[in-house]
Amino acid sequence: MMMQLPETLNPKNSLFNAMNRFIGAVNNMDQTVMVPSLLRDVPLDEDRELVSLKSDTEEGDMYSYYQLLKSIRQDIEWGVRCATATADEKRKEGMTLSRTSSSGSTTSSASSVASYSSEEDEEDDEEDLHEQFQYHLTGLQGVLSKLTQSAHSLTKRYKKEIGIGGWGQ
Repeated sequence: MMMQLPETLNPKNSLFNAMNRFIGAVNNMDQTVMVPSLLRDVPLDEDRELVSLKSDTEEGDMYSYYQLLKSIRQDIEWGVRCATATADEKRKEGMTLSRTSSSGSTTSSASSVASYSSEEDEEDDEEDLHEQFQYHLTGLQGVLSKLTQSAHSLTKRYKKEIGIGGWGQ
């Protein structure tokens, strides 16, 4: 289990706090939902936070989103090594195919690349990396916030479904 740091050590909007809030919400959901199979075939229509997770191509029930939230928690705590390994293998296969099909054009593009200033490229790369990082960090924090709300909503809805809706959150 991932060690949860006290919020006083990190600013309110830090990524660590966003991850800890999500993990805490999923842990609470996991402790509250004693019989996950009761969530099967329970539609998401009543809860707008949960409906927002539903994709256009798949219809889901509360059980599938319970499993999704637990899976995301596991990815945060343990990393996504399995998914990354598969993606790396596919990328390597694609690179091998592209190398064999474009080996003739490599020499002409290499000479045009050499004409650029390496200092300008380094500055552009650093700015670009910083912008990319900011963009993805903002997106990740937004997604974690929505997922945290979804875990809270699923917990509340489960309590309602089993008849203890007036208690707790």
